[in-house]
Amino acid sequence: MEHMDATPDTSAYIADFSRFLEASPSSYHAAAEVARRLDAAGFTALAESQAWPTGSGKHYVIRDGAIVAWSQPAASGPTTPFRILGAHTDSPGFKLKPKPTIGLHGWLQAGVEVYGGPLLNSWLDRELELAGRLVTRDGREYLVRTGPFMRIPQLAIHLDREQNNGLTLDKQRHTKPVFGVGDASSADLVDHLASLAGIDGWDVAGYDILTADTQSPARFGIDNDLFAAGRMDNLSSVYAGLTALLDAPDARHISVLAAFDHEELGSESRSGASGPMLDDILTRIGAGLGASASEKLQAYAESWCVSADAGHSVHPNYSEKHDGANQPVMGSGALLKINANQRYATDAVGAALWERACASADVPYQEFVSNNTVPCGSTIGPLTATRLGIRVVDVGVPLLSMHSARELAHVDDLVGLSRAVGAFFAGV
Repeated sequence: MEHMDATPDTSAYIADFSRFLEASPSSYHAAAEVARRLDAAGFTALAESQAWPTGSGKHYVIRDGAIVAWSQPAASGPTTPFRILGAHTDSPGFKLKPKPTIGLHGWLQAGVEVYGGPLLNSWLDRELELAGRLVTRDGREYLVRTGPFMRIPQLAIHLDREQNNGLTLDKQRHTKPVFGVGDASSADLVDHLASLAGIDGWDVAGYDILTADTQSPARFGIDNDLFAAGRMDNLSSVYAGLTALLDAPDARHISVLAAFDHEELGSESRSGASGPMLDDILTRIGAGLGASASEKLQAYAESWCVSADAGHSVHPNYSEKHDGANQPVMGSGALLKINANQRYATDAVGAALWERACASADVPYQEFVSNNTVPCGSTIGPLTATRLGIRVVDVGVPLLSMHSARELAHVDDLVGLSRAVGAFFAGV
């Protein structure tokens, strides 16, 4: 299939996606930014501890670093099915440990724990920020971010002439960022973060603070169609789902954006895809429509989830790592992700749905399957299919440098994913 032509709509999409990425240095910020945009579009926040309104409407729920939003048309009934775009808000990196302020050899350093599976070397020699949430003794939460603040410095080649023959990083010794000079008594990271949030450090009882690269997203390349940024795995899918939901027409189903947290850790948390969040919310929506247990299962039987998570473009320097026949190239469309062992949930019926969505949106797509000697990762897709028993198809934008501090995509694929999800929400 041919590449989509670059249009002013593409430029506007990429510019706004860049703003979305810069507003979302952590999963908590990403959920808050999605909520801010939903508020502006007339959606209403609901609290899980309170009764929910019945009838049609546009609502959302935040649970920690996850957010679920839905648009419920007036014609909805007890057996109305759901159309769900599933994604995740977290990205690999580092998370601040307890007692995080370390003073060694005259340097101030931060104690961090590896979060997920980052490409460690990509985080070296980059200006990083800390971002996430602080929780005070009374249970109130405060979002905080530092801006450029720290750096993991690489050892000079003069001190280890063999580095270019094989760099090995010890996750405990070699990944502690520096943020100043002095000793641990001269600075306190928690106090600094608290001051940015406008609270006292002594009042901070807990925190979930992660690192993020601070370099701005950028377009480049001979046709200006390559796009580099951090956290595109998987904010590319969150943003595509958000834009599609905001434009979704009334249909014979309830359109849902489910952006989970903790996918990079295996999704086993109260806000992850293995947890109860999505089923809790769909059950409450159904209850508001008067659905019995049997009618809930009828609705699920006709429901769909598009599990959207970034995938792999063929790498020109490592083509042997890919399947010989299936070698998707960035710029040729979003991926239909297939795995015989159900690491992706796509089956033949799901493949047909994705083909219809892409055809309706007039965008190309391409298949991805792993080399048999290079096992693939997994997504929220199989987890959602297992928990809810609904049909799921796995898709995503092809990337190079996945799990790097700065990943690479093609602008046409980013826009194409949103258009295809829009067609899915329209009811193809």
